[in-house]
Amino acid sequence: MSEETEDTKMSDTTKLMWAVIGVFVVGFIVVGVSKQESPQTVEAQSMLRNYVAIQQMANQKCPAAILKETGEEAFFPSEDPITDKETYITLKWKGEKNFKEASCTLHGSIGGISELIIDGKTIIKKKI
Repeated sequence: MSEETEDTKMSDTTKLMWAVIGVFVVGFIVVGVSKQESPQTVEAQSMLRNYVAIQQMANQKCPAAILKETGEEAFFPSEDPITDKETYITLKWKGEKNFKEASCTLHGSIGGISELIIDGKTIIKKKI
């Protein structure tokens, strides 16, 4: 009789061990499946990163170019950006002293300013 009890105890311990291992396996599977992203999600994230990169580049390069040409700093664009959210962005500033209006277009394929117009005068014009 005591042998059956020990076998039963061992069997219960083994069952408990397999149950714990099973919970871990199921947990890893659930985490692995939930981390898979759809192609649409990956594409949308890529487009968003690209747009942010173009906008950051424009916010760095355009004010520096305006300062170099006019001697006046341009801090914040005066209008909403004009963009296709994939390849280019155009930002516009209003000046106070040395210029009235500046427009700067940056193309991601060029990696820099493709067009800079200050008070109707074209300073930079690159073909795309």
